[in-house]
Amino acid sequence: MADTEDPLSRAVIDAVLADLPDWRYQLDGLVTVFKTSTAADALALIAAVGQIAEEQNHHPDLDWRYNRVFLRYTSHDAGTQVTDRDVAAASAASEVAAVVGAVAEPGLYRSVELAIDTDDAPAISETWRVGLGYRKTADGALVDPYGRGPALWFQETDEPHENRMHVDVYRSLAESGPVLTKTESTGALMEHDHAPAWVVVTDSQGNRFCLCTEAEDGQD
Repeated sequence: MADTEDPLSRAVIDAVLADLPDWRYQLDGLVTVFKTSTAADALALIAAVGQIAEEQNHHPDLDWRYNRVFLRYTSHDAGTQVTDRDVAAASAASEVAAVVGAVAEPGLYRSVELAIDTDDAPAISETWRVGLGYRKTADGALVDPYGRGPALWFQETDEPHENRMHVDVYRSLAESGPVLTKTESTGALMEHDHAPAWVVVTDSQGNRFCLCTEAEDGQD
């Protein structure tokens, strides 16, 4: 058994998720959405998840929207990676969700990041960090210390795109198919060179965003 402080490999995470059908892997965390019958039931679920967090001394990122509770577990002290603690917490959260009759809707959980094309990231990153009130991570990305705003990362290239900024939208691979189909039906240009890890979408005016999944580049 790996130490709870050690990040789990992708192979181990994928194996664990086979026993956690309520959950998906997304941006170095385990994520899901639980739908309850009423807002009161959602609050009961939040209270139960909070009690688990106190007992395990491991707290999730949590967002409440009426009768839906959005949850994300990651171990910040392990480099913001998934560890055994996240697996145990996710499993316990599913158990209490079942008690209140909540239904898992993991496909609703999506994350958004911003990316800027640049040939000199250090020359501009501090301006963005100060303006946004973010902090810099070890890999040079900028993140909201309170987890409210989207992360910002710098795509270093000798030939920045004409539209230097684009949006990365992350969904789980299991639920990505309908989104890709519907997006293509709008008439957008779809570049599948790196699918299923990401598909570059260009609208009719040349603006870009990427529809991303947890899959690795080149993975079938």
